[in-house]
Amino acid sequence: MAQNRWLLTGRKAVVTGGSKGIGEATVKELLALGAQVLAVARKQEDLDRLKEQHPQGLYTLPADVSQPEGRTAVAEWVQQEWGLLDILVNNAGTNIRKPTADYTSAEFDFIMQTNLRSAFELNRLLYPLLQKSGQGNIVHVTSVAGLVHVRTGSIYGMTKAALTQLTRNLAVEWAKDGIRVNAVAPWYISTPLAQTVLSNPEFYNHVISRTPMQKIGEPADVAGAVAFLCLPAAAYITGQTIAVDGGFTVNGFHPL
Repeated sequence: MAQNRWLLTGRKAVVTGGSKGIGEATVKELLALGAQVLAVARKQEDLDRLKEQHPQGLYTLPADVSQPEGRTAVAEWVQQEWGLLDILVNNAGTNIRKPTADYTSAEFDFIMQTNLRSAFELNRLLYPLLQKSGQGNIVHVTSVAGLVHVRTGSIYGMTKAALTQLTRNLAVEWAKDGIRVNAVAPWYISTPLAQTVLSNPEFYNHVISRTPMQKIGEPADVAGAVAFLCLPAAAYITGQTIAVDGGFTVNGFHPL
């Protein structure tokens, strides 16, 4: 019997930043579709909580993928436990919101290492294992901040724009290896990181005013798009960035 094109039964997946927000929702979505999932995050207690909720099919690894030793730990775990990898979701990210002139060099390095270099290096480390799968998938969680200006900080926007371009580059370069590479670009989603600014009523109302669907997205909205891109049903899609934004990026001038 042919595999259901809308399931991920038996697929092996890694999700970075997998214990909260979009990462946690993605872990749950992939598990529901039948995948085995390694959730990677910095804090053991957050991973333990997730494991209690999902005792079957979920594996956890405390690691800081912004650092070389954290990325090496992920690659070694996958090699030893699975020997190949079907899905890599590069979701780990952070932000510091400041005017461009106010950033320090240390803050620049911190955001770049967490958002961009972590994904770049994990892609390279796990490339042989994704290649071995023969049906590998990489999904970068970028942001509409990498497509348009959204007042969230220039460094954050730079990292997300770079991930969007990396998606295009790798999709072409690694197509011959049976690896598809796509991205999702969320607008404001109800996550712990976003709540730091959405808790301001004036800011929240301004976001809603620019969002045609008139609501903030949920982590599950992004997770659904991530999971779709990994499905056999999406087998001819690569190099694409899907905005999960309630229509924000296509919203033009409204005179009324």
